[in-house]
Amino acid sequence: MVNEATDADMPGISSFAAGLNSDSDAVTTGLTTRWNSGPVEGAVNRIKTLERPMFGRAGFCLLRKRVLLCS
Repeated sequence: MVNEATDADMPGISSFAAGLNSDSDAVTTGLTTRWNSGPVEGAVNRIKTLERPMFGRAGFCLLRKRVLLCS
């Protein structure tokens, strides 16, 4: 099915399918193992959400205090 999508006339679909084919080992491992980076990605997303309203004006010390206060 991925090979059929690679030959499709839609550039977005064929590019996505080609990427899946080139990373087939990583895709297979990601779909068959229990381990994932979900908790880490969630923590990074939470920190970015806290950081965004500060618009880069605050330094690391204030960001650290804000993260610790909100956790």
